[in-house]
Amino acid sequence: MSTTQTPPVLAAELAQAWADIQRYHPELPDLAAPESLIGESSSACGHELSFERLLHEAVHGVAAARGVRDTSRAGRYHNRRFLAIAEELGLDHPEEPHPSSGFSLVTLNPEAKRRYRPTIERLQRALKAHTAATSADNTTRAFRGPAARHGSSGGGVRVKAVCDCGRNVRVVPSVLAQAPIVCGGCGKPFRIPEIPEIAGAA
Repeated sequence: MSTTQTPPVLAAELAQAWADIQRYHPELPDLAAPESLIGESSSACGHELSFERLLHEAVHGVAAARGVRDTSRAGRYHNRRFLAIAEELGLDHPEEPHPSSGFSLVTLNPEAKRRYRPTIERLQRALKAHTAATSADNTTRAFRGPAARHGSSGGGVRVKAVCDCGRNVRVVPSVLAQAPIVCGGCGKPFRIPEIPEIAGAA
């Protein structure tokens, strides 16, 4: 099975799930690039890609919209301000904070599970299809780089991708290869610029 069509389909489902959250929390900003979540792990957030992880990311979005600093230690430690917003969005943290990640390991409460049941089921189907497709195509193993070893959310080394209007983002090349990441300013896809050849090189 080819993964060519799967990332755009999953990205669309992620965008729809995000819109479902926005219906209950209108201050939540738009998700600029749902594709950037595909294929990433997030040790700081403590979750693989799922609706629970998406709701966790939405907490950060609401915090950003309110100008609330919800993490410290380079984004690893999730503080009590994060927890307060998480509880508003339907996430619980029943235990004491983790020494290094704080209140990052939040889980859906029963009310949120009921509220978002159709969204959760739809996203789970898309994630299963994506996993099946990527497992079928993944015939080679690749070195993921130092970022994966040190728990960053990129799963590999990020490089600069640019668009024609001059904006740029840092992205893992394999994530960009799965599906285009579109600039919100000009509507064109970001690309990794080619390194010019040195004159006279063989």
